[in-house]
Amino acid sequence: MKRRIKQAARRAAANPVLRQSARSLKPTPNLWGVLGTVLFFILPEIIGFWRGKEIAAWAHAQMLQEPDAMGRQVYWLLEKLFEEGGSWINLGIGVTLLGWIFYEWRHKTETESTL
Repeated sequence: MKRRIKQAARRAAANPVLRQSARSLKPTPNLWGVLGTVLFFILPEIIGFWRGKEIAAWAHAQMLQEPDAMGRQVYWLLEKLFEEGGSWINLGIGVTLLGWIFYEWRHKTETESTL
């Protein structure tokens, strides 16, 4: 089983289509890339861990008072989103992307300084 996993990992690493799709997911190493990663991945999860239960309770109360079916569905989704608090997976993805950005910045400045 370990051998199969290693072979699959090697095939995935050698696949040019997979490499290109991974490169396209990487945020750009500039101020907007950092702000986008922080605002869309890290900050919502921190808010979810910090105030998730209160947001879920508020959404439930609003859902009960909403006369429109679409509004009730929106509040129901909001309640389900914050019911468990934040997501460790999304927080991990955000931190990984942020690390990737800073690694690219560092690598870019090192190559420019050697020229």
